[in-house]
Amino acid sequence: MSEALRRLLDGLGHDDDWLRPDRWRERAQLQERIERLALALGADADAAVLAARADAAQARMDAADADAAAALRARIFAGEGAQLLREWRSASPVDAHGDGYDPLDALLAAVLGLVEPRGEIAAPAPQTVFYQPTPARHLLDLLARLDLGEHDVLIDLGSGLGHLPLLAAACTPARCIGIEHETAYVDSARAGAQALRLQRAEFLHADARIADLSAGTVFYLYTPFTGDLLAQVLERVRELALQRPIRVASLGPCTRTLAAQPWLRLLEPAWSPDRIALFAAGAA
Repeated sequence: MSEALRRLLDGLGHDDDWLRPDRWRERAQLQERIERLALALGADADAAVLAARADAAQARMDAADADAAAALRARIFAGEGAQLLREWRSASPVDAHGDGYDPLDALLAAVLGLVEPRGEIAAPAPQTVFYQPTPARHLLDLLARLDLGEHDVLIDLGSGLGHLPLLAAACTPARCIGIEHETAYVDSARAGAQALRLQRAEFLHADARIADLSAGTVFYLYTPFTGDLLAQVLERVRELALQRPIRVASLGPCTRTLAAQPWLRLLEPAWSPDRIALFAAGAA
């Protein structure tokens, strides 16, 4: 293992091309490989030298990633979000299915300034689930399919740290609202919106059963609720659909419940349990 790590580090030392901003995915793969090889090192002096070199290489990659994220944030400030969405979409895996994460998640987390909240996180209330962010490639896939306009209002029901509202507000002209019952998540999401100067992104600390949903034209759920709680929230959305056309997107187990709703129609020939499903309701 030590010889393999030495060859890898020697190769990196002869070429700085891997530090370019657009090589973020390759850097993530290199970091994973370096970490794996470094963990297998012994305890002799030669291993200590290699471990120090590995740490230095990792630090250079971290710095390159931070610079890349800062450059991408600058493009958001400059109003280039729509172009970034196209670029990130093209950099996503061809197959957007599955619930795993990849280097794109780390990149977008850095760009959006997503950080774990400092406050204490309460245990999930009855019929709610532990928070898990939607993989970035799914969000990009969804935004490409939604093609949100300036008159759209996207509401994320159970928005967590704000991945979708922040990304949508950065890359589309839509107004974006996150509704979340956990105070610490709301505080972190609001800080992210402020840092990115996203005036069209707002986050409400509220119960989705009583929160103001009246402005929504698109609703997203990553299975934040189950049972009667989910039924109550869907009933509120159904009542809105009686007034105007809306779209509802979902990922995870709750999609089966949505697919069984007579007032929702699937916008694709079929849905897969590991890809965001998109439904429509209301007058055509």
